[in-house]
Amino acid sequence: MTTIEILALTYLFVCLGVIGFQFALMAGAPWGQLTQGGQRSGPLPRSGRIAASASVFVLLGMAFSILSAAGFWPHWPSWTGWAALSVQTLSTVLNWITRSAAERKLWAPITTAMLCLAGTVVLA
Repeated sequence: MTTIEILALTYLFVCLGVIGFQFALMAGAPWGQLTQGGQRSGPLPRSGRIAASASVFVLLGMAFSILSAAGFWPHWPSWTGWAALSVQTLSTVLNWITRSAAERKLWAPITTAMLCLAGTVVLA
């Protein structure tokens, strides 16, 4: 297995961890201060849970795009890797500039690592 393949699989597993977090939010986990700008403490309201469910699909699309960029299934066109990298860049910037200190402490390092993984794969 090549380094790029390992990085793509690592990106996938980090995405799966974030998806797990989103499922916990949808189920009512009291982590509102750690997501969506940190505007809510406790469980998210219905609209926040809907946003968390939409995030699951975005994350899956990004993971599959990065896997494809490394030569894995589902073999999507290369532009999807660039799109995933763009979304990952935006996510990283937003997590660094959020007013929520708790959200910034948790997600800024995670999204930065994800950006490094995705960028290395797409630029390889």
